[in-house]
Amino acid sequence: MSFGYDPTMPVLSDWSATFRAAEVVAVTGPSGRGKSTLLYLLGLMLRPTSGQILVEGVDVSKASDRARSLLRAHRFGFVFQDAALDATRTVLDNVTETSLYRGASKTADRRRAVELMDQFGVNLRAAAKPGQVSGGQAQRIALCRALLNNPRILLADEPTGNLDAVSSDLVITALHTQAATGTTVIVVTHDPALVARCDRRIDL
Repeated sequence: MSFGYDPTMPVLSDWSATFRAAEVVAVTGPSGRGKSTLLYLLGLMLRPTSGQILVEGVDVSKASDRARSLLRAHRFGFVFQDAALDATRTVLDNVTETSLYRGASKTADRRRAVELMDQFGVNLRAAAKPGQVSGGQAQRIALCRALLNNPRILLADEPTGNLDAVSSDLVITALHTQAATGTTVIVVTHDPALVARCDRRIDL
């Protein structure tokens, strides 16, 4: 797989890897090596300029935007580096944001959202907005959102970057708990504690 807006200067070139179910993989490397770009490619938010992306053996590189959106909604969970919460919506509404795209039961999703928020210590007052929480809380809220649909593929960009040691341990444990259900977990990270607890490491 290769990717680059300028074909003479690709961000990723001739790169290949296989990610298995029920494993947690750390993607590491210096800044500017394309780690976040790789995560966006794997999450079907960018298309490779050459090569293939296979999901459960099916090439989705050239799938329609609608097909890719449906795959993301039903199979993927994504934790962005900056949390990417909607400042105009409550924290709970941010967590349940994907319900609409999946056609899921809003009541059931809100119940699971509250359970996840309790688990990660971010079950704040109902009217709380993202602008009223800390960076560490925002990152844990983003993880709740990513886990809401019990994804088969979980992608996380620096999921422990804004967290203290106790919160980091909680998040790392949650990643492994999700992997134990058969989920493929891929994390971009510079956190040595997280890398040490991953099943394997890929350096870019």
